[in-house]
Amino acid sequence: MSETLTRQRRSVQAPDAVVMIRPHHFQVNTETAADNAFQSDQSAAPELSRQAYDEITKAAETLESHGVRVHLFEDTGKETPDSVFPNNWFSTHAGGHIAIYPMHAVNRRKERRADIIEFLKRTYRVQDIIDYSGLEPDLLFLEGTGAMVLDHIDRVAYAAESNRTDPIALERFCTHFNFEPMAFASVDAQGKAIYHSNVMMCIATEFAMVGLTSIVNPMRRDEVADRLARSGRDVISLSHEQISEFAGNAIELQGREGRLLALSSRALKALTAEQKVVIERTAQLLPLDIPSIELAGGSVRCTLAGVHLTRR
Repeated sequence: MSETLTRQRRSVQAPDAVVMIRPHHFQVNTETAADNAFQSDQSAAPELSRQAYDEITKAAETLESHGVRVHLFEDTGKETPDSVFPNNWFSTHAGGHIAIYPMHAVNRRKERRADIIEFLKRTYRVQDIIDYSGLEPDLLFLEGTGAMVLDHIDRVAYAAESNRTDPIALERFCTHFNFEPMAFASVDAQGKAIYHSNVMMCIATEFAMVGLTSIVNPMRRDEVADRLARSGRDVISLSHEQISEFAGNAIELQGREGRLLALSSRALKALTAEQKVVIERTAQLLPLDIPSIELAGGSVRCTLAGVHLTRR
């Protein structure tokens, strides 16, 4: 089958719509700095806020120009510095399911918005909503598709262990949504635990990018690699340096003319020519320029909450 036809095939892994939040008062979140080594210590500045607003605006326009439906919501508040990363507080699933998640940082809990959930219910077929936010008083956290990288085809939830990914909450999610949990300890080049799975791992329809060397236990590392390979995907191993450049923080989407891999310009530069060849067999590389937002410790994947629901 030609590369063009392969890209055009619809896949449950690649949503054709996303939710994005455009911040009006963006700043680096001081409450999350303790366990997010990807985060900059740059203080809040008016120009940073304007740049982040412009970056999300341009990213949304670029996605829409490639046929991805973007539901863009505004955040005019000043108490939600990480609202630009909505994939952490909710996720959507085929069959009409929505999950709402317990957040580690107290100020991130304010990001949950009833208006977004109501919009999804009006626009898409939603059967039920499972709200895990009640686990927060028990200090059980699971920060959505940041904490988990979901294989929607093989039904596996890959999860890097951290204080933002509690095993009890993970088990509950997997039981409700019919995923097999596959947790592992992972660290960066300095030996610090990686705070979110989606900065070191991306699963697309035909390939997966993963920081295998980041997985601490060699046996578990082999199990993850084998599980991905058995799903029929090409496994692209990312180095510590590539992960630090957000190469793993990407998401496959369905565009007008086929599947896309949305990632940041910084992440694209970190990929090798050989890795790009593997990706481009089945997905078009679509770089988005968001350097100001990346100062907050997340990249393109974090800014996009995929919509896996059926439109009304």
